[in-house]
Amino acid sequence: MKVKTQNYNGVTVVELQGELDSDVAELFRNTITDVIAKHKTGIVLDMSGVGFIDSAGLEQLLWVRDYCNENKCELRLAGLDENCTRILEITRLASEFDCYAELARAVKSFA
Repeated sequence: MKVKTQNYNGVTVVELQGELDSDVAELFRNTITDVIAKHKTGIVLDMSGVGFIDSAGLEQLLWVRDYCNENKCELRLAGLDENCTRILEITRLASEFDCYAELARAVKSFA
């Protein structure tokens, strides 16, 4: 998995490319803790490049949600494809996240 970060007016977009699974857990956590350590108030996970989420990936999403809550940082998910959306629905986790179809709308939601 590739992870890139970009900043938009105090909102950090974390772009994920590849599969969200146990192989990327450490990289994912390190990226999120670094972003929050820089006092960011909002994070958007750009999931448009993610085609699959396994149970370890779901655990990472729940971890980032909880970590953001603990650190007073708002979280949004953007660009989920049909497969990833269905995975969140089947596991009944879709309601746990603030999801947006488009990255731009997710970023603007912080305004």
